[in-house]
Amino acid sequence: MTVLNHSVREWETTLVVDELRTLTDGVVTLRLSDPNGQELPAWTPGAHIDLILSDSLVRQYSLCSLPRERDAWRVGVLRAPDSRGGSEFVHSKLSEGSSVRVRGPRNHFPLVTSPRYLFIAGGIGITPMLPMIEAAEATGADWRLVYGGRSRSSMAFLEELERYANRVDLWPEDERGMLDLQSLLSTPQPDILVYCCGPAGLMNAVEDGCAAWPAGSLHLERFAPKTPDDDPSDALDAFDVVCQRSGVTVPIEAGGGSILEQLENAGIDGVFGSCYEGICGTCECPVLEGEPAHRDSVLTADQHDSGDVIILCVSGSRSKRLVLDV
Repeated sequence: MTVLNHSVREWETTLVVDELRTLTDGVVTLRLSDPNGQELPAWTPGAHIDLILSDSLVRQYSLCSLPRERDAWRVGVLRAPDSRGGSEFVHSKLSEGSSVRVRGPRNHFPLVTSPRYLFIAGGIGITPMLPMIEAAEATGADWRLVYGGRSRSSMAFLEELERYANRVDLWPEDERGMLDLQSLLSTPQPDILVYCCGPAGLMNAVEDGCAAWPAGSLHLERFAPKTPDDDPSDALDAFDVVCQRSGVTVPIEAGGGSILEQLENAGIDGVFGSCYEGICGTCECPVLEGEPAHRDSVLTADQHDSGDVIILCVSGSRSKRLVLDV
């Protein structure tokens, strides 16, 4: 059964793995389609979906197919050596014909129109870049991809990238050492947007390298939460959350868990969690009144400043009363 949850305006259904391919020792791709042959929802480059692998195991994976291909979605999954269960489940439990509950798509890493792009990918961070490259190519934009990995044999999708050989700079660490971010980023370019996805060390280094670039030049998608530079010291320990549509006020108590957890415990419908680390955006909720205390790693600086939305799993409140559209 397909469910459209109007509280969060997200689509959820069960799809079937109609193709599972091993690309490298550590990476597989899943092709997911509707068992009844229905078209899947539209999406844009940078979007990801939730794979609901069990009641307590939900993971996010970037869509790496093409948005125009509505008959199926593709995701690439790295078997992480320190897996908390998600990638291990995909690699060891799923096979062609398996059914998987899916929610989304959701996009906190959208491709903004630009005449020029620099894409920087590390490891499995290549996945969201694939549809972005196709979109940039389709619009005639000037683009370049710098793609790093431990070794050439560990780097997925190399065959797909061969047709863009003159625009793709492969950087296997065992052949070339670490990515030369200094030469890539030392001179700010006002007409280039930088898109980066990969391990935390790469993301932080790219963020530091783009510090002098014009505001809005850098776009990141993180796999792990960033340590906040300005953790809101004026966040309140206790406050009230007014759930406008539910007609319920929930007292948020110090030590009682996140806003998300306390709303779930109060039985509020339409709130969902996934990463519980502030990186996936599943629990994003509109703010009608009050001032959030942001601690997430997914919203932009402008979104933090506006206070129009909040990531419920990690953030708090600066005001005694926070009114949410839920």
